[in-house]
Amino acid sequence: MTHSDRTPAPANTSSNPGIRSDWTPGEVAELFELPFNDLLFRAQAVHRQYFDPNAVQISTLLSIKTGACPEDCAYCPQSTRFDTGLSVEELMDVQAVVDQAQQARQAGATRFCMGAAWRSPKDRDMPAVLAMVRGVSALGMETCMTLGMLSDSQAEALAEAGLDYYNHNLDTSPEYYREIISTRTYDDRLQTLERVRSVGMKVCCGGILGMGEQRMDRVGLLWQLATLPTHPESVPINQLVRVPGTPLADEADMDALEFVRTIAVARILMPASHVRLSAGREEMSEEMHALAFMAGANSIFYGDKLLTTANPEENRDLQLLAKLGISPEPLTLRSAPLDPDPRFYDASSPHAA
Repeated sequence: MTHSDRTPAPANTSSNPGIRSDWTPGEVAELFELPFNDLLFRAQAVHRQYFDPNAVQISTLLSIKTGACPEDCAYCPQSTRFDTGLSVEELMDVQAVVDQAQQARQAGATRFCMGAAWRSPKDRDMPAVLAMVRGVSALGMETCMTLGMLSDSQAEALAEAGLDYYNHNLDTSPEYYREIISTRTYDDRLQTLERVRSVGMKVCCGGILGMGEQRMDRVGLLWQLATLPTHPESVPINQLVRVPGTPLADEADMDALEFVRTIAVARILMPASHVRLSAGREEMSEEMHALAFMAGANSIFYGDKLLTTANPEENRDLQLLAKLGISPEPLTLRSAPLDPDPRFYDASSPHAA
């Protein structure tokens, strides 16, 4: 039986009775149909129950191994099947990764995410990967990795090394998934998520909007996420970045208000999760960012690049956050603190570290 055919999980009420895992697809669809103002009002009310509405979590993403991926994900410039002009780069040196993490921490990031273009990691690469986790953790930052599918032993090793989050997106609904990827199944992805949960790591899992899917596919994606026995602690919502050479290079623009609707529904369904604005922010206006924050987004990737695609420059993000009166979530250090970047941490701010 596939995940999409299963009976919804029992409500996850062990830690918070307000969090449900028993949503039905019909309930999710009804949220999407609400008048826009009513939907945003409801999402904002839920958001304020669980988070500071004027704070965002800041993450930085680094590609630690770029290109030469054997998968055929239609959106990805790193696939060997598409001619995108991307330069292939081998796995980075451990110290170079730690140095990048230290720079990100000084700029205000509290989580450092490392991505490798693999179908799954090879055992020969695991010692370096584990050393990266330990090195970044020693800086006091939260760590996240996305390495593809994991075996039981690899998940256990990452957990033992201290990895906080593992990212493995579902991308879209089970029904539309086969239009985007053929080299792995939806259940392959779900099995990796189960392995991550079984060893005690947190889950970062979301999807990509604007790949030609219909609203019911967005309903299906969010229903899948919201009916996992434990919601992902981090839910990245990406807007397709159309890369020349990929099958989706000529896809039509994503409707901005539909994107914001999806953020709002994600917030209502998964109230205690960080909902992250991820890829595609380069194409988002300030007004679209502001609506997304109002709808419940409370995490962003910070920096000028996400793996291989552009991201708004740091100063643009800082200026926008200042306009909106939004402060970064403070960094809870695990080791001796560095002097924080004053652009991010004002001593007079209630969110200062």
